Amino acid sequence: MKNTIRQLLRSGKFVVGFSIFTFLILTVVIFPMFVKDPPLGIIGQGTFFPPGIYVSVYDSLSSPVYTLDLKEAAKLRIASKLNEEDRQAVKEYLLAAGIPASEIDTADTAKLLEQWVNNYDPKRKISGITNAKRNYYVRLNNSLKGLLATEGAVIAAKDTATGNLQETGTVEQSAYVNVNEVANVRLLLLGTDNFGRDIMNEIVAGTRTSLIIGLVAGLIATTIGLILGLLAGYVGGTTDDVIMFITNIFTVIPSFIILILISYSIGQDARGPMTIAVLIGITSWVWTTRAVRSQVFSLRNRDHVNLSKISGHPLPRIILRDILPYIASYVFMAFILQISSAVLAEAALSVLGLGPRTTETPTLGLMLNWALIYQAQILGKWWAYLPVVIIIALISFSLNLMNTGMDQVYNPTLRE
Repeated sequence: MKNTIRQLLRSGKFVVGFSIFTFLILTVVIFPMFVKDPPLGIIGQGTFFPPGIYVSVYDSLSSPVYTLDLKEAAKLRIASKLNEEDRQAVKEYLLAAGIPASEIDTADTAKLLEQWVNNYDPKRKISGITNAKRNYYVRLNNSLKGLLATEGAVIAAKDTATGNLQETGTVEQSAYVNVNEVANVRLLLLGTDNFGRDIMNEIVAGTRTSLIIGLVAGLIATTIGLILGLLAGYVGGTTDDVIMFITNIFTVIPSFIILILISYSIGQDARGPMTIAVLIGITSWVWTTRAVRSQVFSLRNRDHVNLSKISGHPLPRIILRDILPYIASYVFMAFILQISSAVLAEAALSVLGLGPRTTETPTLGLMLNWALIYQAQILGKWWAYLPVVIIIALISFSLNLMNTGMDQVYNPTLRE
């Protein structure tokens, strides 16, 4: 045992794969200890908030104020309000309004805004501009108001006696607050999804659920495949013919098609994570059965097995003590690949809308499904789907690396 572990630790592929997989396991175990929020709790009134640090505007008004004179502050403020798409829209309007293209420079923000202020009229009807585009220009004009102003923003409160607004203070453009001194600050490392839920919290919970599904499905598939493979390979005869007949039927019909049909037939309300895990497990045992059977065929006529037969040992004892230890490493490698296949199967099933029900706990596949339904990939909201794809790839990559490393240690033809 010690020698085997020593050999595995010398395999670079196994060590890298095991390190990645261990990191994922530790993350899904430790992260919930510090973040107590429910993974499907809605924290944002809106969709697809970008990653970043979110500071309470209300609390920042009562925080200590510091005056900083930053030369690039105005440019950054304007750039955040006037992106490249808006600049092109302004140029399009100015061209339609009759301004020569040679006089329009989208890189000169001050001149571009001046031309906009002098030429934009919401009541003016310009040919070639649709109602949707006209409404867009109205919203753009409202966002650009006061963009070049140098005075501060006035804070006003309603007078209880007269009902009129009265100035209570001014926020200068050079006024800054320290984030550490603001009462409510929230780090959204991966932003929010289409429902306004913290993706980082959601993806950790989804990874945990997907790994549990993978482990349960892998255990079921490996157990079924091991039992059938042992019986077919050792007993042979009619038992082998019957098992291989059933195996060949499942081989001809793709297991994923069977999984889709069964998942669809049981309905959305009955599809919990464990139900999906069991379904994946009972449809994924075929190749394990065939592989174990071929291994047992090469072992059943070995001298130590024949000696056990002559000694009158019962069938279970021969299989458990004389055959199973010799294929244990191979079975464990098959179990690792079954976990990887199960995680991918759950993701594929959920993308089709046939995964676990969506109201209880997230999975990696469900997160991809939500992102696709709300067109995150079309809207450019990469944080809603790219981290999920990376996590799925890391799980599959790490498990396959571990399997390859173990194969190099246990397979004599590959052993260095």
